[in-house]
Amino acid sequence: MNLDIKINMEQILKGFSHESFSELISDQIKIIKDTYTNEQENFPKTEAIIQSLRSKSKEITSTVIFEEVGTVQHIGNGVANISGLSQAAIDDLVEFRNDTRGLILNLHTTSLDVILLGNDEGIQGGSLVTHQINKLKIPVGIDLIGRIINALGEPIDDGPDINSLDFRFIERPAPDITHRSPVNTPLQTGSKIIDALFPIGKGQRELIVGDRQTGKTTLALDAIINQRGKNVKCVYVSIGQKKSSLSLVNDVLRKNKAFDYTIVISAAPDDPPAQKYLAPFTGMTVAEFFLDQGDDVLIIFDDLTKHADAYRELSLLLRRPPGREAYPGDIFYLHSRLLERACKLSDNQGGGSITAIPIIAMQQGNISAYIPTNLISICDGQIVLDKEKFNKGFKPAVNIGISVSRVGSAAQTEVIRGLANTLKLELSQFEEVEKFTRFGTELDESTTQMIKRGRRLQQILTQTIHRPYSLSEQVLLLFAANRGYLDSVKINDLKKYERDLLMWSRNNKPDVLEIIKIEKVFTPEIEKQITDLLDSFSSYWEKGDDANE
Repeated sequence: MNLDIKINMEQILKGFSHESFSELISDQIKIIKDTYTNEQENFPKTEAIIQSLRSKSKEITSTVIFEEVGTVQHIGNGVANISGLSQAAIDDLVEFRNDTRGLILNLHTTSLDVILLGNDEGIQGGSLVTHQINKLKIPVGIDLIGRIINALGEPIDDGPDINSLDFRFIERPAPDITHRSPVNTPLQTGSKIIDALFPIGKGQRELIVGDRQTGKTTLALDAIINQRGKNVKCVYVSIGQKKSSLSLVNDVLRKNKAFDYTIVISAAPDDPPAQKYLAPFTGMTVAEFFLDQGDDVLIIFDDLTKHADAYRELSLLLRRPPGREAYPGDIFYLHSRLLERACKLSDNQGGGSITAIPIIAMQQGNISAYIPTNLISICDGQIVLDKEKFNKGFKPAVNIGISVSRVGSAAQTEVIRGLANTLKLELSQFEEVEKFTRFGTELDESTTQMIKRGRRLQQILTQTIHRPYSLSEQVLLLFAANRGYLDSVKINDLKKYERDLLMWSRNNKPDVLEIIKIEKVFTPEIEKQITDLLDSFSSYWEKGDDANE
């Protein structure tokens, strides 16, 4: 190309400041270069090129964008006070110059308070803030299954970016009462003591409460593991849990192939308080996508005590008036509007369900503290774990006396209901009577038999971690306990008896286990088959034969 013409082209390009016009000029120059590849050919004159560019520029349309801009007055601890933005509303988004977003939580006469959803590096007093009209949205969809994301829906595992086509607001009203149906379909947790005594139905909210280190998370993880092959999606929300604890949870889920139907949402202790506050709502929004598809979802909140603490921290930083235990006055509303979104929809609404299992920690068994009593009143029942039982090795360490499922047998499989209808009463009576034996009280024959039976029932309802029991296995063990097959077995041998019974049944009578799984009801024929199975096994057990035979 002629050098003079090349220089003229570059000068023309620098002479225009409009970005789209500059792009147009670049395109025109490229066309010229492609057209005139031979230096010997005659180029058009510079004036002609300028005229061509001017005619093309008339096709460009310009727009004016108005943005509402505020100013940071002060910032610290994940909270910023901003002046201006007179058109802003609660829960609107703002964007700082370092691309960090913020969520408006307080409105004052001349300013507003914002919680930061990211890093505050580079933000200081005097920094400009832009008002975003949209509310906070997160990606949802089947692409999230098997992934670990943060409270903003961003992946934090080693997987690829999430390219979801569906985004939803994290706040949404709970389904109308006319759109719901009664909770009457069981959700098997795989824990013998829960499925037998405190059944959980699809669409129910069942609280797990206990002191630290009493197996609360383990109980919830077992429920997730037991959903494999049952067409139930699972969401596990980790709120303020240590990264080492979350890593152990992820390892358990991977080992049991639960990531095939599970989504993990994490808000770590070192994340901004805003993310710990938003994490449960993110989890519920993700679950509602599957609810609207007609699917059943199990969501675990681990734990809402740390969620309440994060909200208390934010509220104090926002200078909201503190109430009981320094929590803000709307702490009850915070959790009620979250858990009310868990429900079972009617068939004409798709028939989906969200079963919520929130976890909270109490201190020294104080179940009457503020947050535990709030959540007990919101949920449809509670499973209370006892520290003393846990230390004695009875796991799950469920306190029979104060645990309850308010849905009850309405959401229990019929075959389990027939075997467990008197079980809770027997165990409660046993625990009360057993206290007297500590004082060396003389007992009559009937009380002695009650204690012996109670100890066997208590032992047969314990189980190892991450080993959920199928419906057929639970029926077999409860039938054996009810019909006296365990009375002749020493307490120390009960675990071996249970293990050998299940192994022998799988090897020798798989048809009986299968018919229980399919029928799920007690008929005289099924009862006879189970009786014959237990009689046959008892003869093997008494002879000391190997269960594998």
